[in-house]
Amino acid sequence: MSKHGTIRRYTLEIEKIRRGQLPSFDEIKDYLFDHGFEVGNRTIQRDIEQIRFEFGVEIKYNRDKNGYFIDYENSINIESFFRFLEIVNTAELLTESLNESKDALKHISFDTGGGLKGIENLKPLLKAIRDNRKISFTHFNFHTNKTRKYSLKPYLLKEYQNRWYVVGLIGNLKEFRTFGIDRIEDLDVKTETFKIDNKLNPIEMFEKTIGLVYSQNIPQTIVLSFTPTQGKYVKTLPLHSSQRILIDDEQECRISLEVVPNYELTQLILKHGDTLKVIEPEWLKDEIREILERTLGNY
Repeated sequence: MSKHGTIRRYTLEIEKIRRGQLPSFDEIKDYLFDHGFEVGNRTIQRDIEQIRFEFGVEIKYNRDKNGYFIDYENSINIESFFRFLEIVNTAELLTESLNESKDALKHISFDTGGGLKGIENLKPLLKAIRDNRKISFTHFNFHTNKTRKYSLKPYLLKEYQNRWYVVGLIGNLKEFRTFGIDRIEDLDVKTETFKIDNKLNPIEMFEKTIGLVYSQNIPQTIVLSFTPTQGKYVKTLPLHSSQRILIDDEQECRISLEVVPNYELTQLILKHGDTLKVIEPEWLKDEIREILERTLGNY
């Protein structure tokens, strides 16, 4: 079976375990069969082992309830794994559609945000991260309007709003820097390696952050109130993994977030215009009000 087929099977198994109430082995097998995969017991057992080995997702068996569940606490980068499955399966579905009809592209509209620029650097960057190899490159900074050469110890590839970024350390500094790969040129993966600092984990730093600008500040409770209509979108596409629904009625959809406030959070709030109101904290309400007053001054 093709790699795409294997990933699709992984997706169905994960989907059944996530949505089911500790499904049994036979229930997982039947679910696969219903979606076109007639496989043996050993294949499913091997899939569970490979999901753990390749992606760090712990699928465990509860003997008392004769069912399987995902051990989120002991799984590694599970949100990244779910996003990976989403991307791969979307690509497979589109590929199948194109194979069935070359006219399929006439009926598909892609985001033209330029996310593919620099995409050729993804593979060498990922290999450098896996092999702990230093890299060098030139990078254009939008704020300074200057191009500068960097030497970096790469730790992480991060996607945000249809763009990819490499996160790493410069020299002996202990603070991560983020570089958009669409602005990277002359990438060179060095033979020189570096030792990973296990005390620093960029994924953990970004867990309480919306977007790319993170800090060591303590996360705060952000309470936002949306109009009922806009709330429907927010419920189906959460603003952050910490999102919780506080009120959901005919007057409002009120949510809470546990995040470190940053520039991207402010931009996200402003993007929703008059469909959103900041409830807490008070300083954030004041900040949004000041920005809106300055904006009005432009007109």
